[in-house]
Amino acid sequence: MSETATVRPRPSIVVGDDGVHRCSWAGSDAEYQRYHDTEWGFALHGDRPLFEKLSLEGFQAGLSWITILRRRESFRAAFHGFDPARVAVMTPADADTLMQNAAIIRNRAKIEATIANAGLTLQLTRESPGALDELLWGFAPPARPHAPASFADIPAVTPESTAMSKALRALGFRFVGPTTLYALMQSSGMVDDHVAGCFRARV
Repeated sequence: MSETATVRPRPSIVVGDDGVHRCSWAGSDAEYQRYHDTEWGFALHGDRPLFEKLSLEGFQAGLSWITILRRRESFRAAFHGFDPARVAVMTPADADTLMQNAAIIRNRAKIEATIANAGLTLQLTRESPGALDELLWGFAPPARPHAPASFADIPAVTPESTAMSKALRALGFRFVGPTTLYALMQSSGMVDDHVAGCFRARV
């Protein structure tokens, strides 16, 4: 008999104190549950909201999403509500100031990328409002016929997220790798990865 301990698979569904069946990543944290129940996997449209999501997903790289979620209001304050026109004109001095802001993630490369990405977003949308929305949603895959049975059925990268990454990088966007962009596709409702048994699973 092997001495190696059996690793049990992570459960895909948890039942909260309120009796609701949720994807297990929502856990018991009230803010995470609220986000799971009302935002994650819901269709998000609009250049500014999607620029915000793109920026926050970039900051999340290498961290847990709850770390970003708990700081989201601080990020919004620091980056002028993620208005691309206002973020695009932020200066190196502004970046220096943000590096002293303990309420956000103090990563200079990510801060500078957010400012640069705002300028690119502005170029896309100044004459064509909705262009960022149209670009990103153009990579949304067809809806799945069934909800994923478990987390094992949910990819980290897909051909669509890889293609989106390639398109954004060609435009000059930074912190837009395929894994980051698949997370964006999940959170903005381009894909529905609520697992079977979750009350939010659509199929």
